[in-house]
This record gives sequence, structure tokens and C-alpha cells, in this order.
Amino acid sequence: MKNIHLIISSLIVLPLGFIYGFQPNLLFDVTINSIDEANIFKAVMGLYLGFSTLWIIGLLKPAFWKTATMSNMIFMLGLAFGRILSMFYDGIPSTIFVIGTIGELVLGLYALYQLQLNRASKKAL
Repeated sequence: MKNIHLIISSLIVLPLGFIYGFQPNLLFDVTINSIDEANIFKAVMGLYLGFSTLWIIGLLKPAFWKTATMSNMIFMLGLAFGRILSMFYDGIPSTIFVIGTIGELVLGLYALYQLQLNRASKKAL
């Protein structure tokens, strides 16, 4: 259970990164109308692939677990914060984004919980 947030996040964020970069209209109601817009989506893809790579490294190498978990917490809660802000500012998005927001909150808070458990177990030693 210690790594479930990294596993779930990697399994979701890695393929979503490729979708954002190459076929964002596959899942989302977006149309790329310029090279600048395509560039933004490719940059998001790079962020998603980079972070999911760090999470996989954290799964495979225990020395990187804390860094991976902290980045996961910041990534997920940052996305959730942005989406919640958008809901207040722009209105309620499609169902997939509302579900995504809930998932990001759950994964981000679970990562925070795991960091606190890890800190408490080190203090106990």
C-alpha cells in the first residue's frame, strides 16, 4: 500500500501524457489550431512523462521513494487546485475532468499521508 499512489499515478499519467502530446482530441473536446497550441500540449506531455518517470524510479529504487512521493503529492494537488480554481472561475467542466479532480485530490492526499507515515516511522527508530 506504500506505493499505490505511485503505481496508480504512473499508470494514468504516462499514457495521458502521450494523449496530450499527440491526440488530445481523442479524449477531450479540444482542437489544436496553431503550432503554438501544439507546442503547449507537447510541453504538458513532457511534464507528464518526466514526472511519471520519476515515480517509476521511486518504485524501483527505494532511495528515490521520498522524492517521488513528494513530487507526486505536489503534482496531484497542484492539478486539483488548478481544476478547482477553474470550476469557480470558468464553471463545471465535463464529467471526466470532475472525476479527474477527485482522483487527483485522493492521490495527492494519499501521498501526503504516506510521507507523514514515513516520517513517523523514522522518528520511532
